Amino acid sequence: MTTSIDPKNATNYRKLRFSGIEDCLSEINNILEAHHSGKLLASGNWTPGQILSHLALWIEYGYDGYPIKPPPFFIRWIIRLRLNSMLQHGLPRGVRIPGLKEGTVGLEDLTVPEAADRLIRAFKRLQNGEVAQFDSPAFGRMSHADRIELNLRHAELHLGYLTYPSN
Repeated sequence: MTTSIDPKNATNYRKLRFSGIEDCLSEINNILEAHHSGKLLASGNWTPGQILSHLALWIEYGYDGYPIKPPPFFIRWIIRLRLNSMLQHGLPRGVRIPGLKEGTVGLEDLTVPEAADRLIRAFKRLQNGEVAQFDSPAFGRMSHADRIELNLRHAELHLGYLTYPSN
């Protein structure tokens, strides 16, 4: 039996803030180094490979299509009203998408190097200005700048569960 950790109360959670994609890529490289030296720890319910691949997949969904349907209009309208706050202040911990067994999609458990490489490639697509073809199921149509910011906030949320010594 697996014990589930309440993500809102996970110990050793790090509050991160990325000012741009380069900051996030630097953190991914730090995570890779910590993994290679055997010092990477996950403080939540997901493995480091799941965290990294989850972030990559959610960026890729904007290019390849989302595997979930949008919520009802009224719910999307409420979520959309919160977009600017989330872009400025970050995403809340412990939010689950209703109706999904795991509370989300995109939890492939890849190796850390595979998942990190996938996430780096996904962020490079955003960084290079590649325009997403699919609207967010929750937020609808977004500017490219907002899409970047949302993915940075998403990365801050999940990468905060990965810890490693600074030396």
